[in-house]
Amino acid sequence: MTRSFDLAVIGGGVNGAGIARDAAGRGAKVLLLEAGDLACGTSSASTKLIHGGLRYLEHYEFALVREALAERETLWRIAPHIIQPLRLVLPHIEGLRPAWLLRLGLFLYDHIGGRELLPPARSIRFDSHPAGAPLKEHLVRGFEYSDCRVDDARLVVLNAMDAARHGAEVRTRTPLTAAGREGEAWLLETPAGQFRADALVNAAGPSVLDVLSLSGESPRYGMRLVRGSHIVVRKLFDHAFAYFFQLPDGRLFFAIPYRRDFTLVGTTDADHAGALDDIQASEAEIAYLCEGVSRHFRQPIAPADVVWSYAGVRALVDDGSGKPEAATRGYRLDLSRRREGAPLLSVYGGKITSYRHLSEDAVNMLSRRLPSLAGARWTATRALPGGNFPVDGLPALEEELAARYPFLGGDTARRIARAYGTLAPNWLGNTASTGDLGRDFGAGLSEAEVSYLRGEEWAVTADDILWRRTKLGLHLDEKQRQSLDHYLRG
Repeated sequence: MTRSFDLAVIGGGVNGAGIARDAAGRGAKVLLLEAGDLACGTSSASTKLIHGGLRYLEHYEFALVREALAERETLWRIAPHIIQPLRLVLPHIEGLRPAWLLRLGLFLYDHIGGRELLPPARSIRFDSHPAGAPLKEHLVRGFEYSDCRVDDARLVVLNAMDAARHGAEVRTRTPLTAAGREGEAWLLETPAGQFRADALVNAAGPSVLDVLSLSGESPRYGMRLVRGSHIVVRKLFDHAFAYFFQLPDGRLFFAIPYRRDFTLVGTTDADHAGALDDIQASEAEIAYLCEGVSRHFRQPIAPADVVWSYAGVRALVDDGSGKPEAATRGYRLDLSRRREGAPLLSVYGGKITSYRHLSEDAVNMLSRRLPSLAGARWTATRALPGGNFPVDGLPALEEELAARYPFLGGDTARRIARAYGTLAPNWLGNTASTGDLGRDFGAGLSEAEVSYLRGEEWAVTADDILWRRTKLGLHLDEKQRQSLDHYLRG
């Protein structure tokens, strides 16, 4: 039997999950189809920042930066467990961008986006600032400013969970194999059977053109696939600040505290022409990032010091930019014409910080053709699952979990609070010891948590759990990872 929906969304990345959440919350019957795992592509391969994009100001992308800056605090308010404020340090480097230009950029950054909660930028000297100790002597002064960090894959999962709470059907590992208009609806073919939808959203990210091809449609925009690669090394500094460095070739990169024991470094910008099913950082990109770190930190690093690397492909609108780093990060929403029949909305481009606004724009656009989407905007003020506490309430939540479950230990209680927020007791329950949580897979990952992830968050494989849901892959050795994989297969 062919099941019918008001709206089918193709793509379980941040844009697809965000659109599914928004539409379901307005009362539509929604189907979300993802060929692999949620956030298995670009949405889990970001720099883990909710940021305005300071560097886009020099490309005159003022509207893009303004939108993203406004979204920072909105997202922090609705997901304070997975999004936290971060102070970044931008060193001034003689011979590169002048100090007055950096100061002007930060002034705009502070004032064009409606900042209310995050502290403003300020000038600093490294001989009296905690961030100065790890840096080389040639770095004397700079600036400190605000953005936010995010657990990117969990942001996707929580949007999908909220969509499901509002009645959406979320199907992972269900690729679209064919699509075509039939009467006043779309008929979708998948290995799980046929589905019918009054409207179709193509939010497949780098595969957006493939989905158009399956549906017999032609693209209205050219796409530019740009690979961004990151490396993770043992921590290079022992304070809470992140760094934003300039390089002689004009590019910039971040060095960010990551998962307590590590430093995340990235990103690169390289045109990507290969397959999308196995995207990896190249040896040249890894060496480039290592060289950048060694240029500025007292402690040099080499490719041999990299404990993990990852890469994602950003699907950007091709605006004719010569360099990949200059290509616009703005998005385009392309809605088919009424005379063509059932609506098809294709999403081109976008960035993780703007996903909620993009989703709202997409649903608003579709609401003109789909009466079931006529409800009011709502996603800016309703917390994502587990995020129903004040923006300054995370320390109290961590302390509450540590006190209620003292056997967890401080580090594990902190990780759990920052992953699940107020939902943590849903799987911790009334446990009084680690034994009550079942098998221990290492690094505080228990059988109870694994069962919750499988039952509530669509996790299937060890990679789903270790590299997307929990980020504990860095803390488990190969034997422990294989043990988890064997357990899941059993």
